[in-house]
Amino acid sequence: EISACLVGSEMCIRDRKYQMPKDDMYLPLHVGAEGKLDEDGNDLDLGYTKDNSGDNISNLNSSFCELTGLYWAWKNIDADYIGLVHYRRHFSLKKKAGFENVLTYAELRTYLGKIRVFVPTKRWYVIETLKSHYDHTHYPEHLKITRDVLAEKSINDINVYDKVVNRRWGYMFNMMIMEKNLLDEYCNWLFDILIEVFKRVDISNYQSFERRYIGRISEILFNCLLYTSPSPRDRQKSR
Repeated sequence: EISACLVGSEMCIRDRKYQMPKDDMYLPLHVGAEGKLDEDGNDLDLGYTKDNSGDNISNLNSSFCELTGLYWAWKNIDADYIGLVHYRRHFSLKKKAGFENVLTYAELRTYLGKIRVFVPTKRWYVIETLKSHYDHTHYPEHLKITRDVLAEKSINDINVYDKVVNRRWGYMFNMMIMEKNLLDEYCNWLFDILIEVFKRVDISNYQSFERRYIGRISEILFNCLLYTSPSPRDRQKSR
């Protein structure tokens, strides 16, 4: 049987636990666990797997956000499909809201081996492109630096990137369920770019919200992957 493991990333807001799916397919993960202490000065333990175990980049969580969870899953989980969801965002094949409608392995199993990547519903920005939306809410230099890094690595990546950032829609939130072979390709490409971008941006005077820029750049880069591979027939959208 084809296996699937979805990492449910717990960002430890106010140092408290959130509800997690009970299905065995889900693995609750404390992202940004490195350096987190409880009121007694001990390592904070929420009862979840921590992203500072095994091969990890947990110490980069303030900028990489849920991507420290994706990196941990990529490096430490052995499954045919690996996915990432959030403590407050989950996949569902139903139109009803509510935790009881979160995607289960029984629902997903039918599609495994047939579809290479599952994505959330497309998000429309109506009057803005992905680039203009980012420029209005963050620092435009981030995307310029990202483009510079891509240009140094591949002209094909630049052509795709320019098309994607000028769209008015995208698959956001860094949520996916992906065939392991494709995830390997994606993460090798993604983290190579993001770590280089991270080296080139001075965040010494950034506030907490501003420091989270790497997680937002990666949303755009995920859409670059979807532009080239897999084809639309190999994707499945979920609410």
